[in-house]
Amino acid sequence: MEKKNSISSLIALHDLHTGLFPNVIDGISDKDAHNRLNTPANHVAWLTNNMVQLRLRLADVAGVALDAAQKAFLDNFKSIQDGVTYPPLADYKKDWDKITPALRDKLASLTEEQLDEMVAIPGMGDKEKLSGIIGFFIYMESYGIGQIGLWRRLLGYPAMKYPGQ
Repeated sequence: MEKKNSISSLIALHDLHTGLFPNVIDGISDKDAHNRLNTPANHVAWLTNNMVQLRLRLADVAGVALDAAQKAFLDNFKSIQDGVTYPPLADYKKDWDKITPALRDKLASLTEEQLDEMVAIPGMGDKEKLSGIIGFFIYMESYGIGQIGLWRRLLGYPAMKYPGQ
């Protein structure tokens, strides 16, 4: 039996999220993406921003220098900014599509030694194993997809479709 690289299950989740992200934002109007339904919760536009920022930051930590069109909004994990109009969801989708293949290639090329290296996320403090950082960021993608999925229903949109539906 072939020994699997310890990152193979994380890549499988990365691939799943790659397909879920466009589905979870599909059809949400840019107006609705900013609707907080009179709550202090993060709206869909901010959550989408955060999802792209996670991939961009993970690429950076893994050693892939990428740029994104929405760079001004994708900086240092800013909390939601009241009164700010975030870019259209379609613009974030373009950044996602640009970042994703390069990040996936990098993840697939990592060795066990690289995964065990202690690295720091700029601006976030202590060093952690690269494998742990990757796992945390992919977990955060799951969380973001779930939040946007809930917003879909609260805003009156149909449930997210899974790839292949």
